[in-house]
Amino acid sequence: MDADSLTAMLREEAVASLQGETELTLVLDGMEVRRAGATAQEGLMRVKGLDGKLVNGYRSFNVLGMGTGEKRGLLYHHLFSSQQPDFQSENREIQRAIAETETSLQGYAGVKTWVMDCGFDNDDVWWQVWSYPGSHLVVRLYHHERIVLWQNRKGGWDERYLDATFAHLRPLAEVETELEVRLVGQQRPKRQPVTVKLSAVPLRVYHPTNRQQTKPVWLVKAEIVNAVNAPWYLLTDWPTTVAAHILRVFIFYRRRWAVEDTFKFVKTCFGLEDVRMLAFEAIRTLVACAWIAAGFLFHLGLTLDHWQVRLLARLGGWEERANRPPGKLILTRGLRRLLDLLATEAILLEHIEQYGDLPPFVKRLFAAYGFSLSR
Repeated sequence: MDADSLTAMLREEAVASLQGETELTLVLDGMEVRRAGATAQEGLMRVKGLDGKLVNGYRSFNVLGMGTGEKRGLLYHHLFSSQQPDFQSENREIQRAIAETETSLQGYAGVKTWVMDCGFDNDDVWWQVWSYPGSHLVVRLYHHERIVLWQNRKGGWDERYLDATFAHLRPLAEVETELEVRLVGQQRPKRQPVTVKLSAVPLRVYHPTNRQQTKPVWLVKAEIVNAVNAPWYLLTDWPTTVAAHILRVFIFYRRRWAVEDTFKFVKTCFGLEDVRMLAFEAIRTLVACAWIAAGFLFHLGLTLDHWQVRLLARLGGWEERANRPPGKLILTRGLRRLLDLLATEAILLEHIEQYGDLPPFVKRLFAAYGFSLSR
């Protein structure tokens, strides 16, 4: 039960579940495993903490696929560290996530829309997505200073800084929805009804290595009325010329936030960030196991017919009964017990490395139960 085999199983189930959908939304998301108090742990890199400052930890990229209905599946997960020998760059890790996901969906005949937050505001990423047949993009922009092409009144295309095109956004729609947001006069964000004003302007963007090649795109502004935070600026290659078009783009981006509960569960479900002794591969395995639990709890294609789910449930103390499937508490307890097992193994291996052998009473205990230790 290692990270690669677990994630491969999750991907296979996701592809099988989503294959019959007419349209897919592919949410690419980055996730940190923070190890703020760890200093000597294997493969630690610097990641962004909750307060925005850098702390020790690891990074992962994940792709969650969603159909037009309730079907979901984890199409990609990879936990990595910049300190590992095979690491090249985060851009390569992103390219790998997109390439492996697209490869797994080679037999899929429908339309795919990649949805990304501002951490993926990168021309190379966009053009990689557009290189695959049937793949489209909705991405939140961070770099407003980039050069784009804007269509002037005569129909020609002039170079402009992106933020200079904001003045040419044309209102297309208003939508009433619920979002977790802080409005003017409120002390903290909360989920509440809001009005969102949507506007768009057509642009073209350059290919990152060939300026003779451009792509028609639309800049979309989503402004939450009376909100404290700045508007969202989205870029998409979906034609966005009328109200129905822009509402569709807004819904695509909203779907990214609809899966936040899944990512939050994986990050916080069993206290991984509080454990100091685990080796890098053990952490990869544990996070993959957390995705197994999420795959069952959040309906990502896994059921009790999968032995991996049943193992976590049994570790959590679940007794099989009709119409009583394991819940979040049981599976979280199973993950914690697996975490305790791996942490104990790491401590004992460190003891052997430091003192040459285990204490006699521990060896007798292992012999009685047929246990053995190996790296």
